[in-house]
Amino acid sequence: MAAKPKTQLKQHAGFALPATVSRAPLLENGSDDRFRQLVYDLLTVSVRMEAVREHLARRLGVSGPQYSILMAITRLQGPHGVRVGAIAKALHVTSAFIATETGRLARLGLVSKNPNPKDRRGVLLAVTAKGEAALTKLGPEIRAVNDDFFKPLDRGAFLALANTAAALVESSSRIERRLRQMDDDEWLALGRAAE
Repeated sequence: MAAKPKTQLKQHAGFALPATVSRAPLLENGSDDRFRQLVYDLLTVSVRMEAVREHLARRLGVSGPQYSILMAITRLQGPHGVRVGAIAKALHVTSAFIATETGRLARLGLVSKNPNPKDRRGVLLAVTAKGEAALTKLGPEIRAVNDDFFKPLDRGAFLALANTAAALVESSSRIERRLRQMDDDEWLALGRAAE
């Protein structure tokens, strides 16, 4: 049996990834290492927050997004309910998505959908007595998880993080729109090339 030829591994000694940011506030002594670690940390926190949300959602018998919707309705409903658009805005999703998911939550008996007396075309969402009972029962676990998850934050750090997160939601929305437009432009160009 013939011996397999040895594969030569290309040496990449001295290769350095080009900087991934150029703004001075994001650099430390000209290096983006701390920025890169921040990105890794934010991605890890995001995955872990999603895992927590999925766990709490399972306890209610709903999906993760439905859990977020239920919590947002509870927070925003006031005495008369809350519009679909207000929930969509709070959660940074489309009204169509909220309408679909609240329909499912209504079939589970956790949310009511009532005509909006100020706009008969719209509906007002509210958590039902069944939904309130389920959230009340889960309340101690929600508090314990959130208290432990965010334990490192004092009041100043909490406010700074909340403000920074809101700003990042806005800037990431602009980038998402820009990337979507670039993707659309590429598809259009491919379509024209195929003609």
